[in-house]
Amino acid sequence: MSAYPSGRAVVPATVSVFSSPGSWIESAALDQCHQVAALDGMAHVAAMPDLHPGKGAPIGAAMSSTVLYPFLVGSDIGCGIAVFPIALRRVVPERLAARFPDLDRALDPDADDPAWSVLDGEIPAGHLDGLGTVGRGNHFVELARVGPVLAPEHAARLGLDVGDLVLVVHSGSRGLGERILREHTGTHGAGPAPDPDAYLARHDAAVRWGSLNRRLLAARVAYALGAEPTEPVVDQCHNLVEIRDGRYLHRKGAAPGDGRDVLIAGTRGTPSYLVTAHAGPDAGYSVAHGAGRKMSRADALRRGRAKHTVEELRRTPVGSVVVCGDRQLLFEEAPTAYKRIEQVIGDLVAHDLATPIATTVPLVTYKTPDVGRRDERRKDRR
Repeated sequence: MSAYPSGRAVVPATVSVFSSPGSWIESAALDQCHQVAALDGMAHVAAMPDLHPGKGAPIGAAMSSTVLYPFLVGSDIGCGIAVFPIALRRVVPERLAARFPDLDRALDPDADDPAWSVLDGEIPAGHLDGLGTVGRGNHFVELARVGPVLAPEHAARLGLDVGDLVLVVHSGSRGLGERILREHTGTHGAGPAPDPDAYLARHDAAVRWGSLNRRLLAARVAYALGAEPTEPVVDQCHNLVEIRDGRYLHRKGAAPGDGRDVLIAGTRGTPSYLVTAHAGPDAGYSVAHGAGRKMSRADALRRGRAKHTVEELRRTPVGSVVVCGDRQLLFEEAPTAYKRIEQVIGDLVAHDLATPIATTVPLVTYKTPDVGRRDERRKDRR
């Protein structure tokens, strides 16, 4: 007999939006929340202040149901954000940016790469494709400095203080999660998992793979910058499903908020926030995972090209450097394409879902390799 929930919700699903009147929430995202609430077995949808429309389901939501729907988790199962302390002697962002390794190139399992030292045990699902790569979209690896500490007792618990350096890694399960979802939707579309136990076994492997990938990425960058890899002080996945209160709790762009420490990403041109979360059942035991988009990628590309040059976007308002060889991605991921992170954090605090611990301020944000510019800088130094 399965230990997982079954049956149907006996009351209509409810939708709660944890934002304020000043928050930017698109009507299309709210429509998607209500569409999800109408699904068979759905009990509750909790929308975070970073809510925005996704492909078929909202991003920035925790959705509780007696039926497991793989499409509510999406293709990047196990995507999350981890924070690793790093010790560097001299911090010159431009020079450090030139030393970042090519994180589009997967680790060679047969090579004697020092990053493999963080591997403990087997590679989940034996999946080697893309291992040690960051991916596209909003994924990144960032060298940041801890800014103002807002809750000293929690910062001390994490071993962090003002001025400390950290690596922030945002990545997921790459092709593994995509393959799992594609194999489901190819037969069942947006319908429920016919065998929840089988889906969860593959899902759990993808979650572990995503966490391993973040560790490998951090190790690759640490060694490239002349530092030793460290254990993460925060590592929370925001695309997953878990069993909670006798139901399947699907999170799509929502971080676990039940007593966890979470990094809520801003943009490459704004601080991010470390918070300690204390969300309850009304919020799906969840908090926001980032600033949340306020422009589609197409709109960000069109508006960005009209307002900015590529060179302008390689430097940010906080003085940090962006490593990105994909010019289109530079515009799509411009800070102006996102909501104000301060508003998102303010909404979480106002709804008593989280307590800010400290900010992290970008120094170098890596998106994709930019080999041409790196070679130019090396020539200039000769």
